[in-house]
Amino acid sequence: MPDPFHTFHTELIPSDYAIWLTEVKTRIQSARSRAALAVNSEVVRLYHSIGRDILERQTQQGWGSKVIPRIAADLKDAFPDIKGFSASNIKYMRFFAEHCPVPAIAQQLGEPSAEAPSPRFGQQPADQLPWFHIVILLTKAKPTDREWYAVHAVAGGWSRDTLKRNIETRLKDRQGAAITNFAALLPPPHSALAQETLKDPYNFDFLGLADDAHEREIENALIRHITRFLLELGTGFAFVGRQFRLEVGGDEFFIDLLFYHTRLKRYVVIELKGSAFKPEHVGQLNFYLSAVDSQIKGEDDHPTIGLLLCKTQNRIVAEYALRDTTKPMGIAEYQLLQSLPEPLQTNLPSIEELEAELAADPLAAVPVGINLLP
Repeated sequence: MPDPFHTFHTELIPSDYAIWLTEVKTRIQSARSRAALAVNSEVVRLYHSIGRDILERQTQQGWGSKVIPRIAADLKDAFPDIKGFSASNIKYMRFFAEHCPVPAIAQQLGEPSAEAPSPRFGQQPADQLPWFHIVILLTKAKPTDREWYAVHAVAGGWSRDTLKRNIETRLKDRQGAAITNFAALLPPPHSALAQETLKDPYNFDFLGLADDAHEREIENALIRHITRFLLELGTGFAFVGRQFRLEVGGDEFFIDLLFYHTRLKRYVVIELKGSAFKPEHVGQLNFYLSAVDSQIKGEDDHPTIGLLLCKTQNRIVAEYALRDTTKPMGIAEYQLLQSLPEPLQTNLPSIEELEAELAADPLAAVPVGINLLP
């Protein structure tokens, strides 16, 4: 006997229902992301305004440091369900107001403001980041570097761990620092984007290898830790293969590592050298790039670029070696051991202590519509 409900159900569903439902789901997800971002922005503004009030009263009216525990106690009494008003977090609010420029904040809030020094990181990136990201910026990054890390954290959807690691490994100083011939061989803006994609040096301390590790050991370890390797390479890299086989004129050749970059829309050949850079390495990489362009590159792909990763390099020798090459490539060092910078002295609780205090607090840990992969 036919199911009357099933018959009724199928007869009433229009043919374009599935398409419409998909569009509605997309709109709902977009609205949720915008709502979360708006809430996060309000939290950031609230925290800054509280910190600014305390800072101004301590400066102008002589409020002492002991006022913060009193504020925390009074706010907890007024809002017992909110953990964001601990004494530790209020200290961070004050620190945030002290180190984030007042004019940028006041402009966002529609308030008049006096002149102040140039921003060290502005409100626009700040209110797009969760509070703990801002705490990491305040406690881990140099004041002159905070704006750069804030902007890139928003653009790249960095998790807290990724933000912290990028600060500790000095990503700002390494980004775009590889020796390349991109300016001569790639048209703008492709040359600038490709340059920004490469680093020098690359940090492979996550492999757990000593400085005397052999080339094949490093390659094997990179594949075992491919997720961390991709994070170190940066946004846009997609892994294609290891020891990628090419056949040219009946002979076999093997590329160490082959990637595709989704933003550059081109293949990236990476050759790993367990020794210092030598000019003859450029000839080998140039050959691989020609073969990939001829055999693998699609009609819509841009020309392949190459990256030589060497244990050490003489930058003058590397610049000479690239001067007359016909294929776009870069040369950079890698480091197996990395010394971490000294932590900034802030006289504030650690991020771990603050996180333990504010765990699962809806006001202090508002999700935003960015990728928070570990």
